[in-house]
Amino acid sequence: MSGLVLAVVFAGTASAQERSPAQRQTLLSLAFVLGQSHALRQACEGDSDQLWRSWMSRLLETEAPDDGLERRIRDSFNTGYYAAQARFPACDDAARTEARSAAARGRGLARQLGGG
Repeated sequence: MSGLVLAVVFAGTASAQERSPAQRQTLLSLAFVLGQSHALRQACEGDSDQLWRSWMSRLLETEAPDDGLERRIRDSFNTGYYAAQARFPACDDAARTEARSAAARGRGLARQLGGG
């Protein structure tokens, strides 16, 4: 998933206030994918792994959204997390496949936000 890490870093080329409504929706979708990725990584690496939560925090710092949008972004992350956690409570081939799929979705979303 290292490609998703780079995509998330480069997604933050503009602050949330400068983004169009469509780009704000893309931020919400990216947060959902980060939440999914966090749950899937924890299933495979253990509950102490905080990689994707850390990247979510970095995204929020970079975007600096207003309070309302920040709450929606956090809610989207949590929704993605709980959805993946419920579907993939343990690490298996299906969870690893879903993690790769989530990474691909995340890279695409980040590109839409200007990540290349």
